[in-house]
Amino acid sequence: MATEQIISSLEALLEAKHDALPSGFNPTRFVQNCIAYLPEIRNWDRFNAEDLAIQFFKGAVLGLDFLAKECHIIAEGSGVRFQTDYKGEMKLAMKHSVRPLLTIYAKNVREGDCIEEAVIEGRPVINFNPLPFNNSSISGSFAVAQYTDGGMVYETMSAEEIEAVRTNYGKNPGSDTWDKSKGEMYKRTVLRRLCKTIEIDFDAEQRLAFEAGSEFDFSKQPRPQQRSPFEEKEVGPDEVEQG
Repeated sequence: MATEQIISSLEALLEAKHDALPSGFNPTRFVQNCIAYLPEIRNWDRFNAEDLAIQFFKGAVLGLDFLAKECHIIAEGSGVRFQTDYKGEMKLAMKHSVRPLLTIYAKNVREGDCIEEAVIEGRPVINFNPLPFNNSSISGSFAVAQYTDGGMVYETMSAEEIEAVRTNYGKNPGSDTWDKSKGEMYKRTVLRRLCKTIEIDFDAEQRLAFEAGSEFDFSKQPRPQQRSPFEEKEVGPDEVEQG
């Protein structure tokens, strides 16, 4: 399949849905970056040009850069799908949070690291002291969002919780991405959970692309006696702070 077909299909999409693109979007540069990214897609030349263009377009709508690894196209069987990356999700939260963010990040906690959660004078506090160059197994992950007004929210998930989400709701839980990039996938999972507590100002097209870029499908039925950790809402930092 010639790259010219992909370019033609992608340029047609960008032109037809110009109003859905972010302000300042550079279509020429975006198309060039997409073509340069093609070798990252396993057996990319076996897939339909229009299908690839549609997945690339989702990244355009969100203003994400494939070459910068802010998002990816995943080859699965006879098809391809769009997926946001940890870096891309941080970028989107920073840009589209209704309540301005100062910073947002996620960290993995390994065996031997020390993580402490506390509420001091009605405000949530999280302290993390990792061992230097710790290569032990990941025991869990956490994500923190700090607002410019001084507020803070965070989420924590144990490795067992993350694996439960992967098993019950993963679009492709057996993907080698989970094994090759476990640390990034863990951080991405807890960050996506944190983002559910942050009010994000997406338009309709962006929200569809963002949801499509998730690694998880929460319309799937969980195994008996199990609930999604994403849906189990405990008393979080916002509730404590408002206390």
